[in-house]
Amino acid sequence: MSAQITQQMQASGVAKVLVFLKPHATTSASTARASIESHFTRSELSQTTALAASLGVKPSTVPTMRYYPNLGVALGTVDRSGLAALKADQAVEKVSGAPSIRLIRPVEILAANLTTPVTWGIEALEIPKLWKQGLTGKGIIIGHLDTGVDGDHATLKNAVVDFTEFDLLGKEITPKPKAHDSDDHGTHTAATIVGRAVQGKAVGVAPEADLVSALVIEGGDVVARVLGGMNWAIGKGIRILNMSLGFPGYWDDFLQLTKIVRARGVLPVFAVGNEYAGTSRSPGNYAQALSVGAFNEQGEVADFSSSQIFKRKKDPIVPDLVAPGDNIISAKPGSGYQAMRGTSMATPHIAGLAALLWQAKPTATVNQIEKAIYASCTLPKGMSDLRANRGIPNAPKALAAL
Repeated sequence: MSAQITQQMQASGVAKVLVFLKPHATTSASTARASIESHFTRSELSQTTALAASLGVKPSTVPTMRYYPNLGVALGTVDRSGLAALKADQAVEKVSGAPSIRLIRPVEILAANLTTPVTWGIEALEIPKLWKQGLTGKGIIIGHLDTGVDGDHATLKNAVVDFTEFDLLGKEITPKPKAHDSDDHGTHTAATIVGRAVQGKAVGVAPEADLVSALVIEGGDVVARVLGGMNWAIGKGIRILNMSLGFPGYWDDFLQLTKIVRARGVLPVFAVGNEYAGTSRSPGNYAQALSVGAFNEQGEVADFSSSQIFKRKKDPIVPDLVAPGDNIISAKPGSGYQAMRGTSMATPHIAGLAALLWQAKPTATVNQIEKAIYASCTLPKGMSDLRANRGIPNAPKALAAL
């Protein structure tokens, strides 16, 4: 049983759980909901009840279970009898814990001006060579789960084709709010993925791709918010999911969720973390994710970039590769630009690259896109594979491999 579930049961007698339904049970949302809903409970000892009360919301108005039909996943609180009933239910494939996800915050944020035609990260991956071939990400939809995005920024106008926000209890806000950023992290990562050129200067890897962005973090019931965002984004027809968030250490509770994302034809591109060597974050450290670390302008793995070795046959080293993640200039909410350092800044470079490749070969599978990116990687002299794994990808080589 999940360590998360065990700990919560010992502490309060109830636990928040993720319930993964068997594929045949996900064909009807109403049938699936009816099958398992009675196993969940509303408890004064649960996080949901405490959070609702703190927000002035009557706990009785908050559903005991949230169901995400595009994922085939339910989230809610159970007591011991409810947990046993879920495990015995024929519609249920697996029951996991729900560890709290946190934003992978930048190591440093600096004032900056964009003075070059493209950022050093775009140049380092040789992205402009694909642009010259007409590959700009056009027609590809990318999912972005973060602190939101400033849709009015000059580089993001017409780039954010849909936006939504999930409140602190995990409910989608209606009417749909204007695209905005609750911090400055989301605007920075979004612009690195799809930022349009402004006055001849570019920060976005895939400047004609479309972004659907959900404000899911931070605060409140983050698991419910993130699941809501994933469910919503997959429903929008995304090919890539960019997430610069996770929880420290290796916890397999979200492993099935990552497998589901891939099964839906979506490439999960996740940051590995900023806690230095010997560490990593889940789900970025799963073999099923394309895990991204950071390197700097000197061609070295950034000192903060997490890396870890696992006792497993498949993909024992994380991250899978490293991308530009140090002194990355991108959009600042309101106007202008700023520089950030972190694996959160590296991840959107790879999401953007995947969009360029998918434009080149729209029929490609998730595995084919991922393998092409891996095949393009080289490990520079002096860069340890234990820190960078496959090394640094190259856009033209990835296209050739595809």
